[in-house]
Amino acid sequence: MSEVVRLTLVSHAMTDATAAGRFPTDEPLNALGHRQADAAVELGVIDAAYCGPEKRARQTAELLGLSAAVEPQLADLDFGGWRGSVLGGLPPADLAVWLTDPARAPHGGETVVGLINRVHRWLDSLAPVRGRLVAVTHPAVVRAAILVALDAPPKSFWRIDVAPMSRAVMHFRGQAWTLRSGS
Repeated sequence: MSEVVRLTLVSHAMTDATAAGRFPTDEPLNALGHRQADAAVELGVIDAAYCGPEKRARQTAELLGLSAAVEPQLADLDFGGWRGSVLGGLPPADLAVWLTDPARAPHGGETVVGLINRVHRWLDSLAPVRGRLVAVTHPAVVRAAILVALDAPPKSFWRIDVAPMSRAVMHFRGQAWTLRSGS
């Protein structure tokens, strides 16, 4: 094992909700998502793998050939009453609040600040671990992890675009996480 933690965060493959611009429920991957995961580049040697509890994260991990432990802290942002809704069908004032104030959740679910804190706790729990880790999760969780690594403000959350099956690689050396690359 290496002297550092190398964490590769993988955003789950495409779902019907992602394709339609809907807030997700616990839906499976769609046909394109299956093809994306099947065509993914090999992840190399891995010492441990994790995935979010939702079906789309578990299916992506399985299609990548990972024997991933389900990690509740890698769950998607809780969209509350907006689950299953189309982004364009939401009250514009509520959407504006949500997109500009990361401490508020007009949908009744989790705030962006709450998500970032949850992901920060999970990253902190990995500090004593050594080796190459992979976590298959959600775009929101990947964004939150990047903000933690960069010590960026929560208001930067929506400035990070995370596509299906994209990756962000982070390292932990001694005291802090660093963002190595994203693709």
